[in-house]
Amino acid sequence: MPTPTDVRRDTRGGWSAVFALTLCVSTLIASEFMPVSILSPIAADLHLTEGAVGQAISVSGLFAVLTSLSIATLSRGIDRRTLLLGLTLLMLASGLIVALAPNFLIFMTGRALIGIVIGGFWSMSAATVMRLVPEDQVPRALGLLNGGNALATTIAAPLGSFLGQYIGWRGAFFVVVPLAAVTFAWQWLTLPAMPSDRGTKTDGALGVLRRPVARTGALAVALLFAGQFALFTYVRPFLEGVTRLGVPALSLVLLVMGAGGLFGTWLFGRLVARSMSATLVLAPIALATIAVALVVVGDLAMPTAALLTLWGIVGTGVPVAWWTWVARRFPDDAEAGGGLLVTVVQLAITLGAAGGGLLFDAGGYRAAFLTSAALLAAAAVFAALDARIGRAGERR
Repeated sequence: MPTPTDVRRDTRGGWSAVFALTLCVSTLIASEFMPVSILSPIAADLHLTEGAVGQAISVSGLFAVLTSLSIATLSRGIDRRTLLLGLTLLMLASGLIVALAPNFLIFMTGRALIGIVIGGFWSMSAATVMRLVPEDQVPRALGLLNGGNALATTIAAPLGSFLGQYIGWRGAFFVVVPLAAVTFAWQWLTLPAMPSDRGTKTDGALGVLRRPVARTGALAVALLFAGQFALFTYVRPFLEGVTRLGVPALSLVLLVMGAGGLFGTWLFGRLVARSMSATLVLAPIALATIAVALVVVGDLAMPTAALLTLWGIVGTGVPVAWWTWVARRFPDDAEAGGGLLVTVVQLAITLGAAGGGLLFDAGGYRAAFLTSAALLAAAAVFAALDARIGRAGERR
């Protein structure tokens, strides 16, 4: 069976394939978060409550977790080019099903399909990039993918609202269909054959936890994302209630925060190339410092805007470092490592957001933000331990 390095050497135009995958992830993430800004018209059209429609995001997250846990094992022996093209067609089908859904059940079926694509694509992203570009360019390629993620996350809600106003919520979702078709064609032209040996045994997403480095890294990731979303989820009520920003100013701060995220993915791609371990340790320390600083100066508009811009840079950029961690810690089993990362991140986001909400309601923003800082500091400790274990493994 060709190794990832062998395939990479024989591949021409690997970066074109990376750009195709970036368009794919942008379309995918925009589709995932599109319902946020058009809940009301969806609910009215399908005769549902807004809370019920809100589960459209929850169900996609659930199916993303289930897929990330199982795809490496279930797809053993399937060429990764074929699998990625199949997932892209599934994204196209999801857009069609949601746009034409006559009732809640069909609507949620379409949303479940997008969850499968999210889990499958992200689980394979690091392994795929490793087979497309030289090893020293992997961090930059992963940074590009995460840049597409950041861009889509930034524009999904306003774009959905804008399109929904003029072409309705169904038209907004239908926009995914031609984008998915373009993505499919681009990938068809640029992705090389990436065979997967059916006889090769892999640990699977949960199986890799038997390795000490996986357990330590997974704990660091869980603490990082739980800490991030214990704060990030409640930025808007914080800005409205503490900083006392009006809607125009609030929207501007969130836009600048999103733009900072785009810069962060570019920056972290270069920082990781210099020192992955230092980046993994220093990023949560920076986020913890920002969380504490927001508690101190949260009533001042300009310092708060500056701190949240820094949060956007670091918070959006740090996943580039963790995807590089997958590529380096599991070079021969990157799909299982990617599945583990997707699972841990999804669960940590859910728990962090829920826990942060309880603290925000019970003790105000200070309780939520300081807990976020504590979780992020703990993430830095475990990231440092991971670096130590990784160095010990390299010496053997």
